Amino acid sequence: MSRFPELARVGAATLALSLLLAAGAASAGKFGIGREARDEEVAGWDIDIRPDGQGLPAGSGSVQQGEEVFLELCAACHGDFAEGVDRWPVLSGGADSLASEDPVKTVGSYWPYLSTVYDYIYRAMPFGDAQSLTPDEVYAITAYILYMNDVVGDETFVLSQENFADMRLPNEANFIPDARPDTPTLADGEPCMSDCKGQVEITGRARILDVTPDSDESN
Repeated sequence: MSRFPELARVGAATLALSLLLAAGAASAGKFGIGREARDEEVAGWDIDIRPDGQGLPAGSGSVQQGEEVFLELCAACHGDFAEGVDRWPVLSGGADSLASEDPVKTVGSYWPYLSTVYDYIYRAMPFGDAQSLTPDEVYAITAYILYMNDVVGDETFVLSQENFADMRLPNEANFIPDARPDTPTLADGEPCMSDCKGQVEITGRARILDVTPDSDESN
């Protein structure tokens, strides 16, 4: 007799279930468990927004409305003017800083598409209460972020699914398809894995941060 009768019974039940599942799979060509997702369940996950505006829900929001929502739900982390608090992300500013030693990557200085802004806010914000915002609130917050990045200059500007695809962020043109003609692909045959280039020249190095102490002394 087993010293652990409960474990033995669990093991036997697990084995029996495995055999049943295997038999069902063999006869039906599938595991025979679960069900197809319902349309409303799929819709709950199908919330991505594309750069051309595909997937946007109906709704609208103005810069002024967005400022109110932003101050209430977003400013604690991102600052009243989207300038960032402590080490939370900065959402505005950084114009012409990408080529500097300290680039500031914000919606206005770096991001290519407004759809990424809407999608991220709608999907993941506010922190700790994701997907609690209505489409109108997301439109309004997005409009406010555009205003704080000088993409729109009118506080009465209203963003909606009607004019969304017409909006252009300043850095969009710097995101280009990566053709890489000098890099072989699998379509060209087997990729080179060694001695692929005759001469290698180091043209730049990572910036030295000087964060490692020079001695073993500690405070």
